[in-house]
Amino acid sequence: MKARIEPGGFSFETDADLTLLQAADAAGIELPSSCRNGTCRTCICRLVEGDIRYRIEWPGVSADEKAEGWILPCVAEPLGDVALDVPHAFSQF
Repeated sequence: MKARIEPGGFSFETDADLTLLQAADAAGIELPSSCRNGTCRTCICRLVEGDIRYRIEWPGVSADEKAEGWILPCVAEPLGDVALDVPHAFSQF
């Protein structure tokens, strides 16, 4: 599976065993993060394409935010190819 980060145009391989944040880190792409457990909301971003599932029952996003496409990549696993809107992401390479 592939994940794409906009507007930077970064992309990386991922799989269902890793969160999007873990996969990005492994690929040298830094996304904003702090707690890594779905509560602090530092990593909140928009899912603009694809589907995810959460590792925890109810992450720190409201029902309205979920409906608008907001996700927490620290606890989100992709179900296929995805695209995220993360303006503050950068590549370490």
